Amino acid sequence: MLHRILLACALLASTAGHALTADEAKALAIGESDARIEALNKAVAAADEKTAAFLQALADDAVKTAGGAVFVVRDDKATDPVTGAALALPADAEDVINNNRMRGELDTALAALKLFSKDDKLRAAAVAELQKDPDESRLPLIEKAFAAETNAAIRDQLALVRAATLLSSSDPARRVEAAQQLAASRTAATRGLLLQRLQSEADPRVKAALQASVRSLDASLVWSERAAAVFSGISLGSILLLVALGLAITYGLMGVINMAHGELMMIGAYATYVVQGLFQKYLPGAFDWYLLAALPVAFGASALMGAILERGVIRFLYGRPLETLLATWGISLMLMQLVRSTFGAQNVGVENPSWMSGGVVLMGNLQLPWNRIVIVAFAFGVLAGMAFLISRTRLGLFVRGVTQNRAIASCMGVDTARVDTYAFALGSGIAGLAGCALSQIGNVGPDLGQAYIVDAFMVVVLGGVGQLAGTVYAALGLGILNKFIEGWAGAVLAKIAVLVLIVVFIQKRPQGLFAVKGRSAEA
Repeated sequence: MLHRILLACALLASTAGHALTADEAKALAIGESDARIEALNKAVAAADEKTAAFLQALADDAVKTAGGAVFVVRDDKATDPVTGAALALPADAEDVINNNRMRGELDTALAALKLFSKDDKLRAAAVAELQKDPDESRLPLIEKAFAAETNAAIRDQLALVRAATLLSSSDPARRVEAAQQLAASRTAATRGLLLQRLQSEADPRVKAALQASVRSLDASLVWSERAAAVFSGISLGSILLLVALGLAITYGLMGVINMAHGELMMIGAYATYVVQGLFQKYLPGAFDWYLLAALPVAFGASALMGAILERGVIRFLYGRPLETLLATWGISLMLMQLVRSTFGAQNVGVENPSWMSGGVVLMGNLQLPWNRIVIVAFAFGVLAGMAFLISRTRLGLFVRGVTQNRAIASCMGVDTARVDTYAFALGSGIAGLAGCALSQIGNVGPDLGQAYIVDAFMVVVLGGVGQLAGTVYAALGLGILNKFIEGWAGAVLAKIAVLVLIVVFIQKRPQGLFAVKGRSAEA
């Protein structure tokens, strides 16, 4: 403990760095622990970049000694820690052994050096490392870094580290201050730290402050958990919306029970995988933009397969839903086997672009991943495009006309067979876009579509057949409801509960949330 305090004080007293010398490197690597720690204190007090690099090499067990000489060995190549020149490693070179005490001193020294780095990311990483193991011996170092920090976010985190460190102080007043400061952190880890301290706290005033902070944290965590459940529900709902939009055309508008809809999604996901491979091989510098190129490819591949499916099989089965169901189910099995034969039975990996990695942290412990945020926005973008196409374009007019009265549309000169093909290809293409989106949040494999086909049909039926607005409400409602029940009863019971609720609702209102109004339709 005393050595750590001396190390921190030595660092605080430093004003300028000087170059690492051979004698310093030798003193840091050779000798008893006490002598090495003393050399470490002196080195850190005026450390430069080479000193920091050498300390990191010591922490990584990448230092060897032979005949009083010191070598840094990485990737089987030895270098001089002072000059960086390449050296021949003697055959009798021995590893530098660091006991637990020495490793602790090295970790403290490295964290100390990073706290005063000019790089915000290094300082943030150092603060995160100190948060894992609050130690009162590091308090002078933390307070010095806190006073010098200019980044507001890092300064706030340093304040929490300081408060967590003060929880173990011998002064009750400082422990009370720390408990009050930690109430603002809003993280589950801080709550655990406060509860741990509460078990061993004897001072009544400190114990009362700890209990008040725990209550405050509980209240804030409840709201963050609810917000997380809402976001998870919206995220799941947006996925269900993407999956169900294509089905809303093929089943809702055309009346075709397409059991191969999930496999059309799978084709879109594998098209994304192929585009990713092409970018990795031929355009590695533009890899972050492969997803934008994959979108039209996924749409086109699934739309083409849908057009072939409609022209080759489904056009002979209009008005015969049972035969359509059986035929498309058989086609789904054929498509899965085709993918297994082409890409293998194992799942394939599709990487996120760098701009979809990470997330936004809100309310302390609520993290919203970028890939989910992008997919939510993408789902509503596809919805807007599809609504515009159906309600504002010539193709949409023909689709609505053929859907409402095929005979009259044909009498008016509409090529109903061509419209059927275009509509089915559009629904299939949207399924391909859904597969492209799903590739960013889960595994891509031959069974990808099987996990979503039932939920997609439930969304379309619950929302009302042929009703886009109903599809949106049903998808988001089912997603949020499923996540709230899941947090209370578990994933399996949540699925069962949602299915039971849908069955009861459909029995009471068979036309779904939004019924088609018309002369031949029941209100």
